[in-house]
Amino acid sequence: MASLSVRNPKEDWLISPKNAALVIIDYQPTQVNSINSMSRAQLVKNIVIVAEIAKIYGLPIILSTVNVKTGANKETIPSLKETLGGIPSYDRTSINAWEDKEFYEAVKATNRKKLIMVALWTEACLTFPTIDAIREGFEVYPVADAVGGTSVSAHETALRRIEQAGAKLTGIAQLACELQRDWSRKDTVPDFLKIMFEAGIFLKL
Repeated sequence: MASLSVRNPKEDWLISPKNAALVIIDYQPTQVNSINSMSRAQLVKNIVIVAEIAKIYGLPIILSTVNVKTGANKETIPSLKETLGGIPSYDRTSINAWEDKEFYEAVKATNRKKLIMVALWTEACLTFPTIDAIREGFEVYPVADAVGGTSVSAHETALRRIEQAGAKLTGIAQLACELQRDWSRKDTVPDFLKIMFEAGIFLKL
């Protein structure tokens, strides 16, 4: 059996390694420790997996923190920072990352119109840049199982708000499958399977 001819990866209407970027906002100790919409340990595990997925498929990654330079907050959590390697982090004072000049210019410089976005909290640092990006013509794909809010209600209400604004919710398994797309792309299959095992989606029997 043969697949259809490969779509233009830059113009694909689905997410592809050539048309998307990952945006990671505020995975810092204070924010993680205030999450009450899911297990914090699971949240940390999931955001690391999302970062690993982005690296496997070569996506540009934009990382942002808030209030590190002012001394009011600490850097990105160590497990995520280690996974991301030495990429730059855009520190800011604005709650809405989209209102920070350096962050905004870094996102625009990726030349990618599809933004896979993760942030803490769902009700603030994910919601506000998601809505702003959509208004500027970006397609935003929040990874619902790698974000969290201060309560279940706050998280779910924020997801509804951004979905109503045009966000396209996704999850870890869907994101990985959408980027992999075809088992014939064998160079990324081993890492894809590793991710599925790490996430508990595939089980070793």
